[in-house]
Amino acid sequence: MFVLVEMVDTVRIPPWQFERKLNDSIAEELNKKLANKVVYNVGLCICLFDITKLEDAYVFPGDGASHTKVHFRYVVFHPFLDEILIGKIKGCSPEGVHVSLGFFDDILIPPESLQQPAKFDEAEQVWVWEYETEEGAHDLYMDTGEELRFRVVDESFVDTSPTGPSSAEAASSSEELPRKEAPYTLVVSCATPPSEPREDPPDPTPPMAVTSPWVTCGPGRDPRSRVRAAVALGKGGESDPCPRERGEAADQGAEAERNQGKDFRVG
Repeated sequence: MFVLVEMVDTVRIPPWQFERKLNDSIAEELNKKLANKVVYNVGLCICLFDITKLEDAYVFPGDGASHTKVHFRYVVFHPFLDEILIGKIKGCSPEGVHVSLGFFDDILIPPESLQQPAKFDEAEQVWVWEYETEEGAHDLYMDTGEELRFRVVDESFVDTSPTGPSSAEAASSSEELPRKEAPYTLVVSCATPPSEPREDPPDPTPPMAVTSPWVTCGPGRDPRSRVRAAVALGKGGESDPCPRERGEAADQGAEAERNQGKDFRVG
């Protein structure tokens, strides 16, 4: 909601303030110039935070005051988009609900950003939220002074610097005064955003060919029994069998050697 903005300005100190400390005089002049003022595309200035650098002061001919270029940081009210704030209802009109933060009043909730369905009561001059329940609709009035939680959705800066009248306005004899615009306006919403349907996470990548050099000995065997599937040199490119397979083959070979040369007869 509040930000620190680095600024540079030339501050004029009149001669009757030379007896004071320079920093105190500069701080007072900066607050007189900027406090409670809107800087275009920056925000609402609140107060001086600190002075970071003072350059040389100059006294110009014909002016006994000193002029000092000052680098400083200022506290500025400039909420970011989608920030949640709490204010009080200042009033209602067909344009929407006007909200105040106490130090900033140019906050508007347009009708389409109110809790729906909503209607404007011309007799009471308030907006009414027609809250739907199982027992029917209940009218909830947005009375002046009630606290309201809202979300910042847009901001508007208007350059209100004085300008000369245009030729068309000069030729016109109308005495109608132009409408005064706020230099800084927040457009907010108090409607609950619709919840997006929750999507299940995507399925994992389908199983692919095993590329790891470590494989198990086959189905139904101890998963901790793993051998490295490296190509045995000098064996025609065959993979090294599992330990159990190697053991069975060795037992069969030993039995064949024992039975070699024996004459088996039946009967």
